[in-house]
Amino acid sequence: MDLKIKNQLFLVTGASSGFGLSISRGLIQEGARVIAVARNAEKLEKTVKELGPKAESMIGDITQSKTIDAVIEKIGKRSLSGALINAGGPPAKSFMETNMSDWDDSYANLLRWKVEISKKLLPLFEKEKYGRLLYIESASVKQPMENLVLSTSLRLAVVGFVKTLANEIASTGITANILAPGYHSTAAVDRIFKKRSELDGITVEQAKSALINSIPVKKIGDPDDIAALAVWLLSPSSGFVTGETISVDGGSIKHIFG
Repeated sequence: MDLKIKNQLFLVTGASSGFGLSISRGLIQEGARVIAVARNAEKLEKTVKELGPKAESMIGDITQSKTIDAVIEKIGKRSLSGALINAGGPPAKSFMETNMSDWDDSYANLLRWKVEISKKLLPLFEKEKYGRLLYIESASVKQPMENLVLSTSLRLAVVGFVKTLANEIASTGITANILAPGYHSTAAVDRIFKKRSELDGITVEQAKSALINSIPVKKIGDPDDIAALAVWLLSPSSGFVTGETISVDGGSIKHIFG
C-alpha cells in the first residue's frame, strides 16, 4: 500500500528510543523525511546514523519553549506534513505518594508543552491546508492503571484538548489523533515493573511475569507494533479519522469501546 508520503517532511519528538524511534523508522521506510528531536545527543546521533540521509537531528528538551522555537526555526519555510508529539512520562506513584511539585512537573511535562507546540505548528499546516498531528499518550486514559495517577490525570487533559482541537480544525484538512499504548517494551514500562516489585516484595521478573499474564494476548507489546498504525495516521490515507483516541494494548481494556 502506497501511503503517499515519499519525500514528505515529518517532525518526531522523543525520537531516539521507544515509540519515537520505531515510528521514525516506519516513516523512513515509506520514503519520508524526518526531523528527529531528542535530549540525549549520543543516542540521537546513533539514531540519525541508523535512519540514514532522510533523517536530520535536533537536540533539545522538547518540553522547553526554547527547544520548540528552535524546532519551528529548523522547519523554516519547508512544508511539514505531520508531527508525532511524544515524550517520556512522570514517575510511577500512587496518589498519596505524590506531592504538589510532582503535579506541577507533570503539568509541564505532559500537557503544557503539547499545547504550546500544537499552537506553533498549526499555522504551518494551515498555510498548506493539510497536516497530521498525532499524540502518544497511554491506555490509562481509558482504563486507569495502578500507580500511574500523575500520567493518567494529565494525559486525560491532553485527550480533552486534542478532541476539542480536532473539532475546531476538522474542515481545514488538518487532523489530530491520539494513540494510547498499553504495556510495551519501553523504559516507561520497566519503571512500572520496578514499582510493582517494590510494593509486592517480589523480583522485577516476577512482576513482569504477573503483568504479562494479565494481558489477554499474553505478551508485552513491541514499539514496532504501534509504528505501522502511527505511520498510517500520519499519512493522507487517514483523512477521515480525527479526534480519536485509539488504544493498542493487547486487549487489556475491558470495556466495549476499548
